Amino acid sequence: MPYVSSSAISRIEHNAETLVLTIWFTESGGPYDYYGVPKSLYERFLSASSPGTFYNQYIRDQYSGH
Repeated sequence: MPYVSSSAISRIEHNAETLVLTIWFTESGGPYDYYGVPKSLYERFLSASSPGTFYNQYIRDQYSGH
C-alpha cells in the first residue's frame, strides 16, 4: 500500500487483476475506487512529481469511480 508525498492524496493502490485503482485523499478520506485503470498508468501515478495534478489530468474525469 504505497503512501505518496502529496498534500491532496495520502495513499494509492492498484489491483492488476481487476484494474481497480484505489485512492485515499487527505481531505475527503476514502477509499475511492476507479475502474479500468491500466497498471502502466498506476506506475506513472506513483512516480509523478505531483500526484494531485496527475490525478486531475489523467484519472479524475477519465475513469468511472465511487
